[in-house]
Amino acid sequence: MSSGPEGGRTLDGRRALVTGGASGIGAACARELAARGAHVTVADVDGDGAKAVAEEVGGEAWVVDLSDTRALDDLRLDTDVLVNNAGIQRVSPIQDFVPDDFRLVQRIMLEAPFLLVRAALPGMYARGWGRVVNISSVHGLVASPFKSAYVAAKHGLEGLSKVTALEGGEHGVTSVCVNPGYVRTPLVEKQIAEQARVHGIPESEVMAEVMLAESAVKRLVEPHEVAALVGWLTGPDAAMVSGASWAVDGGWSAR
Repeated sequence: MSSGPEGGRTLDGRRALVTGGASGIGAACARELAARGAHVTVADVDGDGAKAVAEEVGGEAWVVDLSDTRALDDLRLDTDVLVNNAGIQRVSPIQDFVPDDFRLVQRIMLEAPFLLVRAALPGMYARGWGRVVNISSVHGLVASPFKSAYVAAKHGLEGLSKVTALEGGEHGVTSVCVNPGYVRTPLVEKQIAEQARVHGIPESEVMAEVMLAESAVKRLVEPHEVAALVGWLTGPDAAMVSGASWAVDGGWSAR
């Protein structure tokens, strides 16, 4: 599952949009899809980061705040591949969870993906081909304490992906979820202090006691490993792969 000789330029002539594309999984996906021949739009609230990745892959940047979902209501997207990746995290017990933080997570990680899918589907249907890849999480399959907003949003994204698959099948459009465990990204690195606080443990113990506790493979997932799967899922061999969730979690969800 790579863009090397066995992967090939399977997306020549296609357009792709990756949200949260300025860093982490999103940047890795932008590189993978570009290597497969796609013209990639890198969407992110971080304009400088988005422009840097877009320049690297020969694509373009879209500086957008996906928390402003009302601004996306009338959007139309001309893209063959949509990778819904943008996300944030808030860690807190439910009784202490700030309501506006909960709402913010839902807007960025569930409402925005819905609106982007809604904007992209007419063009995909007209061309008779499309790939929607939703970067979910192991937390789209199982829950962990103190992550009510994130877990709720990812479970909702799983449902949205399945409905998209059912509606899109007759139009040549597939929709899948990719479900990583903890990935070596800025989002995960920022969680360490929060996890230490809510679990009442030192930051030095967070990796072993929390982040890798459920994984059979005791290391973080690398962004390029997620991107390689995304690349394959957009290729010709995945035309019958739709409505499914693909775990990249080191065995976490096997428990």
